[in-house]
Amino acid sequence: MTFQQVWPSGLPVGDGWVETAGSTDVVFPYDGSVVAKAPLGTADLAGRALEEALAVAKEMAALPSHARREALLGAHDALKARREEFERLLVLETGKPLVDCKVEVARTIVTLATAAEEVARLHGETVPLDLLPAGEGLVGFWTRRPIGVVVGITGFNYPLLLAAHKIAPAVAAGCPVIVKPAPSTPLATLWLVHLLRESGALPPAAVQLVTGDVEVGRLLVEDRRIGAVSFTGSAAAGHAIARNAAPTKVLLELGSNAALVVAADADLEAAADAVVRGGYYASGQACISVQRVLVEEPVRDAFLGLLADRMKDVAVGDPRLPGTRVAPLIDERSTGRVLEWVEAAVAAGATLVTGGTRAERTIAPTVLADVPDGAAAWDEEIFGPVVCVRTVADLDQALETVNRSRYGLHASVFTRSLATAFAAIDTIEAGGVVVNEVPGFRADNMPYGGVKDSGIGREGPRFAIEEFTVTRMAIIRP
Repeated sequence: MTFQQVWPSGLPVGDGWVETAGSTDVVFPYDGSVVAKAPLGTADLAGRALEEALAVAKEMAALPSHARREALLGAHDALKARREEFERLLVLETGKPLVDCKVEVARTIVTLATAAEEVARLHGETVPLDLLPAGEGLVGFWTRRPIGVVVGITGFNYPLLLAAHKIAPAVAAGCPVIVKPAPSTPLATLWLVHLLRESGALPPAAVQLVTGDVEVGRLLVEDRRIGAVSFTGSAAAGHAIARNAAPTKVLLELGSNAALVVAADADLEAAADAVVRGGYYASGQACISVQRVLVEEPVRDAFLGLLADRMKDVAVGDPRLPGTRVAPLIDERSTGRVLEWVEAAVAAGATLVTGGTRAERTIAPTVLADVPDGAAAWDEEIFGPVVCVRTVADLDQALETVNRSRYGLHASVFTRSLATAFAAIDTIEAGGVVVNEVPGFRADNMPYGGVKDSGIGREGPRFAIEEFTVTRMAIIRP
């Protein structure tokens, strides 16, 4: 199986596309077939991209708002016109079910449009300096100026959307951007960069892409001349980037083991639906998919019964089919790790309610009950089709257990009580708390990010633009 690419060969570096000496196979996780050969960058090529970005930074900062908006809207329209081709490509390179790839493309379209709209809102305010007697007669105002070159490093699970959340705000802010996609999923990102460069509204070197190994990433993030690094990936990799990039500004969107609390007064049907919908989308390869479910003891048996009834409807198989909900993980290493964690949880005392097996390359949707602390399936980010259910005595214990984690990205609570809802909002240590919906809910215009080991900084075009700009105060004595 191959994919006929519609963008130039090589990598988009400088004013054109540069041929690379090496390439790597992009593999369809479902059957192991080669989708395409992707150009493989080097540290030398990354260095060249960096010099090109630095050289164009002043031009990009001076680019008028209408040009930045035009580039984003042009990419938006081009992507919208070819959305079905993007959806098919994402299925092939990620192995995610088609339904999830459709959502990814739709959200990318919204992200580009929202970033274009935010260009018009990139302005400052006046400041009444005469609040101090010494400020009488002074005029004060602040503006926001581009931070400089942005380096964006993305994960494999949502390659198009994650890239858009780094590229689009950088362009809107007037920053050149170099994106490094995950080695296994570079194709849709290459196409997105091509669409932005093809608009003609930007200097070509304003948006570049370099593939490659850890040396490529290290060269980009450790250069003190860049303005910011925006990284999506594991906590361990994010911490290493933050240390190595210091004192450069770093935005980290890291992992999670998202919790869903089922209160005793919850709509149990809705909660069970949410666990199935939120636990197995993208085959569980989403940082805010449902992983930990905490159920108040009086409704445990009823909830588990409803959950078990729904598991038979989670279709497993070929991700190209519209009804498939769980497909193979990105690679065999990930599959083996998830199965090992399930086995270790059972050995530690958990009960395997359903799943825990594999058919060829795919893990059956899995539910574990009573997974103890210390088991990786509970403590860490499993990133697979596994949901862990634990019984708690009351709401206080539920919220305390949610917070007893090194992660804090999103969590949710199902309840009919406003008091319970606001207690969760006030108490849960996370970047987002969702009431009566999955923790995986994300509108792309909202602030998104975590606390603790789930990261620092916020995405969403408006909020990322603030991260990619600096406040400059102007004080004038007329």
